[in-house]
Order: sequence, then structure tokens, then C-alpha cells
Amino acid sequence: MFSLNYSRRDFLRSSVGLAGLTLPTFLQMRAEAGGTRRTPAKSCIIIYLWGGIGHQESWDPKPDALANLRGEFGVIRTATTGINFSEHIPLMARHTEKLAIVRSLHHNIGGHGGALYRSITGHSAPLGNAMDRKNWPSITAIISKFRDPAGGALRAVCMPYLNYDNGALIQGQFGGWLGAAYDPTMMRTPGGEPYGGVSRYTSHEMDLRLNISRERFLDRQSLMQAFDRPESAANDHQSVDRFRRMATDMLVSSPVSQAYDLEQENPRISTMYGDHIGGQSLLLARRLVEAGVPVVQVNAGAGDLAGGGGDNWDTHRDHFVKMRTRLLPVFDRAFSALLTDLEQRGLLDETLVAVITDFGRTPIINGNAGRDHHPAVYSQVLAGGGIRGGQVYGSSDRDGARPATGACSPSDFHATVYTAMGIDPRTVLHDHERRPFIICEGAPLPLF
Repeated sequence: MFSLNYSRRDFLRSSVGLAGLTLPTFLQMRAEAGGTRRTPAKSCIIIYLWGGIGHQESWDPKPDALANLRGEFGVIRTATTGINFSEHIPLMARHTEKLAIVRSLHHNIGGHGGALYRSITGHSAPLGNAMDRKNWPSITAIISKFRDPAGGALRAVCMPYLNYDNGALIQGQFGGWLGAAYDPTMMRTPGGEPYGGVSRYTSHEMDLRLNISRERFLDRQSLMQAFDRPESAANDHQSVDRFRRMATDMLVSSPVSQAYDLEQENPRISTMYGDHIGGQSLLLARRLVEAGVPVVQVNAGAGDLAGGGGDNWDTHRDHFVKMRTRLLPVFDRAFSALLTDLEQRGLLDETLVAVITDFGRTPIINGNAGRDHHPAVYSQVLAGGGIRGGQVYGSSDRDGARPATGACSPSDFHATVYTAMGIDPRTVLHDHERRPFIICEGAPLPLF
């Protein structure tokens, strides 16, 4: 009988790994041997920070960095001894016993489009447009493949809008080769102060606040169907028709339509999240997973980078002012409220929360008081869903320039998410041409 007291690195080097035992299976065996068999998470909330959050001003402060690299923010202690955060996420600092902070992520893609694709799919970006069915599915779409929604719920939701860069829709946000059935359903958040800057809504985001009666809606739907082409006409028309059918179902009778009505939320809870669209989107995410939607993605920032001028995380200019006054206060309040809400409802253990971003920001502060793109090292966060809180995985060096220990990739982070959801990262899926794809190239981090 072999020993189960292995680290992730030991496993990958060992004869156990060479013998063909997958790491998720190994981790499960190790947990069972210790009497702590883990139940997979039932649902997942993914928070995407479009533009690339500065790790130095959030979860990986660098008080010992060179003076010209250190930045303006101070450091605060958290609820966990030995873990420090930036001073401007004080609410989040109270929740570190729930968090696993990964401080050693890295990749080599410096542009936003490719970096989002790498971070949200776990793979390098191909050529082609955003809707190309040769693209890899997003992590949201992959999870939805393995989770059946509760009766009347949607398979996957993304809100409040998609991510763009100067008007160009970014690859990797859809179902890709899984097909249109696995495109996350777009949904508008029904309230909240908007992020400053440019956000691009289309006709495909559901808004369930339509001010028409059930009978009038059904009459209108029947008339529209009479003039529509047959459902089998073309793939793009099938996708639009699928959207219309879902909209009908959602409006007429569904737990999703009830979850969407944020005015039915306890005012104390709604106030806890804040009256900004960032907070109200996370409140809606909690209500949707509670209603049976398996996976919800919230894009937490202005939807179009538009040169970094809006309330997104692409802070090439006025980084410290923007982080201190516009970005971190909203995110700190909303994310902390989500963790509190899930815990109070007894949902945190069964709901995985994953915070994902493009990359980090450079140690060097540029001439516009900003930090530029830095994929060489950055941080992301996991909570709930069986993840052991109060821990940090990996580290960056003194200046936050490179991984110092535990270097890992977006694929490893994805593998960790899949494992938490009870999905084997080495699972093979097939596209519409029956070509096989292993869903993830990474290995799960030892965060359980």
C-alpha cells in the first residue's frame, strides 16, 4: 500500500502518477484515507475582473518592495495570522478563513483578448472571431455540461454583459465547440448604479422586467412564431429560437423569474451588497444558484476596456486613485457580502466561488501613475465548495514580478475548480464532429 502523504509536486514526479492514477482520484483517495471524504460543490459563481486586477493592491501586497515599486497603499492584517491584504479591502480581510488565495499564477500572454481567453478557457487563443465554434468553451460552459439545472432553471448564466475591448467582442466567453446549447444565457442585472465607462448591451441579454401581462406575452409569442422560419433552417436561427423559447419560459413560469425580482429580497441583505450594479449582480448570482442555476458568471467591471478610462481593472492611468475610489470599494463590499450571505444561508460549502482575471499589473509604476499588463505573476481567489480556507498557495517574489514558489498556470486553477465541482479534469468531451478533447491540461492545486 502506497503512502497518501504526497504533495501535488511529489505526485507528478512519482510512480503513482506514472502508473496512470489521475490526480483527482489520488486526492480523493487521500481525503478518504484521512476520513474527510469531500462532497462536490453543487453550484459555482465565477467573478471575472476584466482588465487585470493589480495583485500588489489587493491580495498580494509588497511592503518590502523597492520604494519606487511599492505603491501608495498600506498593508492590513486579516482574520488569518500571517496573511496580509491591501488596506483598501478591509471587509474581505475579515473573510480570509473562507479564502484560498493563489499568489503564483502566471502565463505569457500580454494582450487582453488572449489573456481573457487563456484565463476563462484554460487554453491558448486560436485565430478566428469570438463566436467561432472552433474556440474552446469557457469554464462556465464546461461546468454547465456536467450539471443539470433544477426544473425550470437555466443551465448557465452570464451577466450583466459580455466583455469587449474597444468595441471588439472577446473570444472564449461562449460554448465554443460544445455548441450553442452551452452558450451561457446573457442576463441584465435589473438594478444598481452602473460602472463608469462603456458597457455594451445587445438584444440577447434577458431582461425579465418586461411590463406586459402573461396573456399578452403569449399572444405576442404566438404571432412571432407564425412569421418565423422553421427551427431547422440554420444554426444561427436555431440559437435565436432557443433564446426566444427560454425567454418565454422564464417570463411565464420559472424559479429564475422569481429570483430575478430583486425587490423581493430582504432589504437588509440587499443593502449589505450595496446599490451598485457590482453588488446587485452578485446578489442576483446568489439568488440564481439558490433557484437551481448550476453556474453563474458575473463580469465585475465596465464591459468595454475602451482604453482603460472606465471602471474596469485595466489601470494604465491613475491606478491608485481608480483602485481606491472606484474599483476596490465596490468589489470589497459586494464580494464580502456574497461570502457572508452564502455562509448565513448554509450554501457556502456547496457553492464554489472563483475570482478570475486576465493577469496582474507591473511592479514598475509608469509615468501616468499606472501599472501596465503583467502576466508573469498574479493572484486569484477561491472560496467555498470544499476549498479549505485560511490558506495561501504559492508566492511571488519581493517586488511582485515573478513566482517565487508554487508557480502554477490558469489550467491548474481550472483543474482545481473542476475537481471542487466533482468533474475529472482529464474527462474527454467531443465536438459536433466527434473530435475528442481533454477538457483541462492542468493539475488541481492542493487546496482541499
